[in-house]
Amino acid sequence: MDRLKNRADFLRAARGVRRVQGGVTLETCPTPAADTKAGTLRVGFTASRKIGNAVTRNRAKRRLRAAAAELLPLLGRAGHDYVLVARGTAVAQPFAALLSDIQGALKAAHRKLDQVGETG
Repeated sequence: MDRLKNRADFLRAARGVRRVQGGVTLETCPTPAADTKAGTLRVGFTASRKIGNAVTRNRAKRRLRAAAAELLPLLGRAGHDYVLVARGTAVAQPFAALLSDIQGALKAAHRKLDQVGETG
């Protein structure tokens, strides 16, 4: 897994498929051909000021990073960019519930990507 760090990458993912599930919003899109590495996916994390102060936002992002490290190697698709956006409940909810939210969002986003691929 590689990390997304450029604003342009986050904006590209925001224009892709978006799924909201519980404490997380998942945004995904195919990785541009110029940035594609064989067998890798890219992931980024963000939390807005609506979540709370800097301590709260950092905690939310740490939890998202831990959940992504657990799930994306198993469920993520190579050649895709994923952005996990923390929502208000991401800090307080149990970690198992956060994992479940991310897993559900990934499955829904992949179904949508498959539909777009068939018709596009």
